[in-house]
Amino acid sequence: MGSFIGYRCSICQHEYLPGKVQYNCPHDGGNLDVILDYPTIQKYVGPHQILESKEPSLWRYLPILPVSEVGYYDTPFHRAGYTPVFSTPGLGKEYGIADLWIKDESRNPTASFKDRASAVVVARAREIKADVVVTASTGNAGAALAGMAAAIGQKAVIFAPRTAPPAKIAQLLVFGAQVILVDGNYDSAFDLTIQASQEFGWYCRNTGYNPFTAEGKKTAAFEIWEWWETIHQGTVKPKKLAVFVSVGDGNIISGIHKGFKDLYALGWLDRIPRIIGVQAEGSAAIANAFRQGTEEIIPVSANTLADSISVDLPRDGVRAVRAARETNGTYITVKDNEILGAIAALGKAGIFAEPAGATSYAGFVKAAQAGLLNSDEAVLVLNTGSGLKDVKAAMQAVHEAPIIEPNMRALKQYMKK
Repeated sequence: MGSFIGYRCSICQHEYLPGKVQYNCPHDGGNLDVILDYPTIQKYVGPHQILESKEPSLWRYLPILPVSEVGYYDTPFHRAGYTPVFSTPGLGKEYGIADLWIKDESRNPTASFKDRASAVVVARAREIKADVVVTASTGNAGAALAGMAAAIGQKAVIFAPRTAPPAKIAQLLVFGAQVILVDGNYDSAFDLTIQASQEFGWYCRNTGYNPFTAEGKKTAAFEIWEWWETIHQGTVKPKKLAVFVSVGDGNIISGIHKGFKDLYALGWLDRIPRIIGVQAEGSAAIANAFRQGTEEIIPVSANTLADSISVDLPRDGVRAVRAARETNGTYITVKDNEILGAIAALGKAGIFAEPAGATSYAGFVKAAQAGLLNSDEAVLVLNTGSGLKDVKAAMQAVHEAPIIEPNMRALKQYMKK
């Protein structure tokens, strides 16, 4: 906790002490970056302590997180993060990439990347003694908050669009959160959440609004760094690593960028990987800004089957643009049918991704086909959520199973087709 010394506005660069602000910059509304005391961390913590840790969760990075230990070791709260990275040479070979890896965030307690942010935000809520934590969500962030909150007895309120996939709403309800469905889209739920937090004094978890969400999401970058160091112990590392991230409101990609920057500032990382953002064509406000060489995020009317990244006005767009620009990355947009194709392709590698999770792989395919990757460049694709979150979409990606009579004659007849 001693490493957290304040905030810095991502727009005007004004700095604030802890306790002086809570969410956005009061001057210009810019998103706040958490400032860590790097010299103090360097004095007491070294990379070997992290690499040798036996803690199987994101809490292995506690010395470089802005929250203190909250316990609950034997609960799902203490199992968020530290997800596996799988080798998929069969998928990579098709596109001339020998070193292709998938980091599977569906292995988190509530089956999505959002557990990372929710765990850290709930820890922060305990520190500031918040009675209720509230968030807007299309499903995953809400499920993550509901699950992490349930694990430690924290009250949670979730505002979700009434059109969110039923499986995601079921998670919210089963975890015991107070769920309020909004007759509108994610953006309208987001705005209502902020109003409610101001009116009732609730602690708002909203992505791209609460600075601690990025601090949770940056732990994925820490894990990528640790994985990269571990698999290349005693060998020469490939010159480059490219990381593909699906992007909606922009907080995951900006959080990952923040994590790499923290490691670089500490001297634990000598080269920040290229970060490549992937958006659905029907929800591409950030990609549009990147291509136009600007940080002005112009809202769109989002329309994509990838509900988790369907956003009219991204709330962390500026930092999301910078994540690609400052790492020599880029933005790629993909069609919904390409996302469905990516679900099927990942399935053949044993990975079941929801549409938003498969979007990053669809972007990799498009980048490889366009010659944007080098054959000697290692690639890591982030799957942000389980296909069980949206079975309806998954069924669109595959052929329906046949129905036959329960006898060998019918089976042989089918097998001849």
